[in-house]
Amino acid sequence: MSRLNLAAEELRVSPSAVSQQIKSLEEAIGVALFRRVKRRLVLTEAGELFYASSTQALGLIRNARSRVSRKQEYRSLVIRVAPSFGVRWLSPRIGGFVEAHPDFDIRVDATSELTDFDKENVDLEVRYGLEPPKGVNATPLITDQVMPFCHPKFAQDAALVGLSVTLGSARLIHTVKAQVTWQEWLERQNIDSVDSSHGLHFDRSSMSIRAAVDRLGVVLETATLAMPELQSGSLVPLAPHLGALCFPTYWLCCPPRHLNRRAVKAFANWIGEEAKEHESRKLRLLGSLGCEQYFDYKTDG
Repeated sequence: MSRLNLAAEELRVSPSAVSQQIKSLEEAIGVALFRRVKRRLVLTEAGELFYASSTQALGLIRNARSRVSRKQEYRSLVIRVAPSFGVRWLSPRIGGFVEAHPDFDIRVDATSELTDFDKENVDLEVRYGLEPPKGVNATPLITDQVMPFCHPKFAQDAALVGLSVTLGSARLIHTVKAQVTWQEWLERQNIDSVDSSHGLHFDRSSMSIRAAVDRLGVVLETATLAMPELQSGSLVPLAPHLGALCFPTYWLCCPPRHLNRRAVKAFANWIGEEAKEHESRKLRLLGSLGCEQYFDYKTDG
């Protein structure tokens, strides 16, 4: 089969249509690209040059198309989280999500600033607070268990001299952006002999927890963020028999329209399963440390 017929078959047109296209191309560039030798088409010198150049150009076009296609397949995901939650909870876990979704380009923005989804390029936010924000789809992820934590030595002293005496002599560690304050906790326990206005004040839970590990005082914090220290034994509940104040505190938020995106769906499903497993392990751990009573922060006084 001649090259003309092969070209016609590949292009799914007639041989005469191929001949017409060749003629039109030669007229357009003003040189002969082919010559007939014994009823065969043979490239002229100009045809050889044109073939080499056009082949290179078509290769560049194919490569560019491939790069564009890969970029379209690569999914971008922007997540905003509270700083301490990002460092202490999300960071140790997100590797599993990355391994499961290697085609996702992930950016985690750790900030206390609330997201304006209409103005900012953010897909999802894990927001801290008692109530879910209005105007977005909000799914509860984690329930906080808030109680005093301390170095084991402090807990031993409290067992000997009593809780009020221990708190009266110990330095109180405050996380200033936390939902539950020392004053609230003391009032709920009917302890009025302790001045809660003094002590160490940090704007990050991670710093407050570190200070308690370093024996600088007693911290009022969440078991969610203090869980690594509770597991290692570097912190323990100061008074586990008093139980913990509980409330839903971390919400996965985004506009409903974002849930149609593949990357958002994948992350929402993944973090939901991670949070469920975390809650189960946390309650087992607290139970092993003697905490078995839980009080609703909103309703129980």
